[in-house]
Amino acid sequence: MSSSLSEEPIHLSYKRIYILPTRRGMGFVMLIALLLLIAFIYNNNLVYLLSFLLASLFFITILHTVKALEGLVIRKGHSPNVFAGEFAENSLIIENSSHTSRYSVQLGLGKDNMRAVDINAQQNTRVSLPQRASKRGWFTTSRPTVASCYPFGLFRAWNKLDIELKTLVYPQPIMQDCPLPENNSSDNAQGNAQKGQDDFYGLQSYQPGDSIRHIHWRSFAKGQGLYTRQYSGAQSSEIWLDYEQTTGTDQEERLSQMCRWVLEADKAEVAYGFRLAGLIIEPGRGDVHSVQCLEALALA
Repeated sequence: MSSSLSEEPIHLSYKRIYILPTRRGMGFVMLIALLLLIAFIYNNNLVYLLSFLLASLFFITILHTVKALEGLVIRKGHSPNVFAGEFAENSLIIENSSHTSRYSVQLGLGKDNMRAVDINAQQNTRVSLPQRASKRGWFTTSRPTVASCYPFGLFRAWNKLDIELKTLVYPQPIMQDCPLPENNSSDNAQGNAQKGQDDFYGLQSYQPGDSIRHIHWRSFAKGQGLYTRQYSGAQSSEIWLDYEQTTGTDQEERLSQMCRWVLEADKAEVAYGFRLAGLIIEPGRGDVHSVQCLEALALA
């Protein structure tokens, strides 16, 4: 197998699968040896027959255990971004293109942290391997294990996958309240003044970044197009979230404050710009804009 981690799907063939007896399997071997000893001492043909039957079962189990993994295709799934302190999903997708169901297929990041799943014939199964991400940045997990002890637990077949799972971890937002920076309007209004929602005055065509809560679904259901409701108290001002305006005692606290600002501004539907260590993101709103800002904080 290649020493470098692969970005391509992993096809499990016989050459990739390792197999060894389990503790139960070793006990089974000792039982067969004991029966053979008894048969030899007492010259009992029925005990000989039982010993050979159990030995046959032992060796046939090797084929079935390997067959439980052979032919599966494993690839990386989408692992959504998380905040520091949350669990990264580390998802894998197992594809079973054969006409045989696979039972008790185990995946995990260690021998003591395995999840067992059943995969129906010609079906795909997504498996999440959660791990707590304590620091911002890229959270990586290398070489997860796929294994099986099917059908009797006498053998364990496994493979350490040449896959690296990556999840982007945003800074953890600070817990205490921190007002948004003041906007640049002449009346010095606070930037956290939410988009007005007092008096409805009409509809306008949907624009990228408009809140999904303001979509006029009735018009859309009638086939009249996609519109958003507008309110007379709408706030047109914008604010800038600037790293230099943060008040934390170290870099991580200041990035956490920036993270809280982004979430609060996005919740208030305020258009905001973003400045961080030479990076300038022009004012905007919406999920795409907030994700761009959060990614910049994660990788700062």
